[in-house]
Amino acid sequence: MDTDQNAGRGTPVKSGNLVSDKGTTTLLRQDQFDNERADMGLGVLSNRQGTPDMDGLRVGKMRANSSVSPRTSMGNLVDQSGPIRPENLAHLTVKDSVLTGRPLLYFTSIFVSLGVFLFGYDQGVMSGCLTGHYFKNHFNNPSRAAIGNMVSILEIGALVSSLLVGRLGEKWGRRRTIKYGSLIFVIGGLFQGFADKMMHLIIGRTISGLGVGLLSTIVPIYQSEISPPHNRGKLACIEFTGNIVGYAASVWIDYGCSFIEGNASWRIPLLLQSVIGFALFCGTFVILETPRWLLNHDHDVEGLIVIADLHSDGDVQDQRAKDEYHAIKETVLISRMEGEGKSHWNVFKRYKRRMLIAMSSQMFAQLNGINVISYYAPMVFEQAGWVGREAILMTGINGLIYVLSTLPPWTLVDKWGRKPILMTGGIFMGCALVSISISMLANIPATPKLVVLFVIVFNAFFGFSWGPIPWLYPVEIAPLSARSAMASSSTATNWLCNWLVGIMTPILQEKIAWRLYLIHATSCFISFAVVFKLYPETAGLRLEDMDSVFDDRSSTFSFARSELNSGDYATDIDAMSTKSAGPIPDRQPGVAQPTVPGGPMMRSNQSIKSRTTGLTSFPMGTLEPPSVEQVLDFKAKQQQKGIKTAIRRGSENISLFVSKVIHLGDREGTGNGAYGTISANDLESGN
Repeated sequence: MDTDQNAGRGTPVKSGNLVSDKGTTTLLRQDQFDNERADMGLGVLSNRQGTPDMDGLRVGKMRANSSVSPRTSMGNLVDQSGPIRPENLAHLTVKDSVLTGRPLLYFTSIFVSLGVFLFGYDQGVMSGCLTGHYFKNHFNNPSRAAIGNMVSILEIGALVSSLLVGRLGEKWGRRRTIKYGSLIFVIGGLFQGFADKMMHLIIGRTISGLGVGLLSTIVPIYQSEISPPHNRGKLACIEFTGNIVGYAASVWIDYGCSFIEGNASWRIPLLLQSVIGFALFCGTFVILETPRWLLNHDHDVEGLIVIADLHSDGDVQDQRAKDEYHAIKETVLISRMEGEGKSHWNVFKRYKRRMLIAMSSQMFAQLNGINVISYYAPMVFEQAGWVGREAILMTGINGLIYVLSTLPPWTLVDKWGRKPILMTGGIFMGCALVSISISMLANIPATPKLVVLFVIVFNAFFGFSWGPIPWLYPVEIAPLSARSAMASSSTATNWLCNWLVGIMTPILQEKIAWRLYLIHATSCFISFAVVFKLYPETAGLRLEDMDSVFDDRSSTFSFARSELNSGDYATDIDAMSTKSAGPIPDRQPGVAQPTVPGGPMMRSNQSIKSRTTGLTSFPMGTLEPPSVEQVLDFKAKQQQKGIKTAIRRGSENISLFVSKVIHLGDREGTGNGAYGTISANDLESGN
């Protein structure tokens, strides 16, 4: 049945290989569709045999009003009132994903937090195993030195892999690095769970360390690069909560398994690492790549689509998506024109102050004493008077309060700022450690309860401050081209200090007892002074604005942008200069204010205004986002690579092969004819 005389006038047409699924949307035959594409300069879509390949393409609806951006399927775009015109593409929503905007942002952030969940789980799981009766018997009551080596070897693996992330994260991309890190973690967990000798356990811990190093470095980078500035801190704190949930879960799993008779009491908790790692591995097939990595590697069309999905509900023509694309692409081009190196040494020479701040934040996070508690909490409680399973129970209670302490920063980190949180944490953590030392020195009947109390206070303030911020700070102060290298260096610093604390704690607990906590208390008080004097505030600023905060780019390319805390971004290209003019007016109450020693004062919603001569060097159109036509063609190619298309084409190839075998002697090529019939039927039915 072929009724096409009213095609393009709103009358349904039952013709060709297209099927409408909604209302009175006009259907076009293939020749009409090709004509419309030719009018717009899109070209004709065809398959290898010259037959129009419309697999996966459906009729969609489109409106010019930006306030109504319907979700349209990729493919044939036909307005209800007539043929497609270029001007009708003004606000086209092109998306395939179910989630966009804030739901997509939070789903992705929470899911990748499995990476740091694994990190936290691995930190806590061994502490419960060490005090277990069956674990001690199986490994012949290992000495404190042997325990220290086995526990701390994970940090060696993490140190090595975190140093490699600077290059691997740029080469593979953020998503693939998470994928490989989780797979390595699965292998390490299996080694640990099936270990028969201490050496097997050490090998498993080393392999897991390689995975932890990749994940602990790349997940914060991933998080920062998909987050808008007004809640980047919040999402980073959600990520850290995942870390502490992992730690608390491992402790309670240890406690539950302590009631199991036999070696399963310690094998099950260790094997669960592989289960969680495999879940993260599977999830990497569906999460997004970050738009900043995509644009930095010239995947501009895909980068624009991801930006639109994250910030404008899939509308690639929305002004917010265009502004964000423009800001990121501009930073990429400026970095290339300046010839920035990506090695750790080149980054250190170029951005010395940023690198020292990033590395010191991770150094203090470890030297402030958290892993004395995380790795050896049951031993600390045993030293204070709690024995066996009671020590694990106290560690579990501490873990629950630890989780709760990570919730307030979700709200405060972007409103109050990074610096006040770090300084508050440093003071209270130092006081708690001093109190632990005094309680142990006094050795009174109340000492066990006092130690538990002050350990909980210490962990609570660490979870509030020095837990989340050092993972956020290095990646947000780093320039795009050096972000992987700077995050890699800072994370390597974390693992180096982590290793030192891990290997020395059992020995120092035996040698100097209560004095150990005074050493870490001193580090807490020093960190307060360093943050107060040297750290700038970064709350509310876009990642691309950090160059203005530190003022360490060449003056030719010194620039800044403006953004609103509401999340509506605007790039003021015409308001740029090589240097800042005077201080910005005072900020509004409740808005975090960046401060740079000896530098200009800046509001979180206002940047230094400048005009850069570097922009004049960009070729015409370099900063313009890809056109809708490019987006449509990209989506069409992506759909042709989809699983349904692969299955259909696979069946076609099998049919072709069978036809050729059956009709091997047929000179007229009936096999090809059969293949052509199958293909045409598939297209006609839309399968």
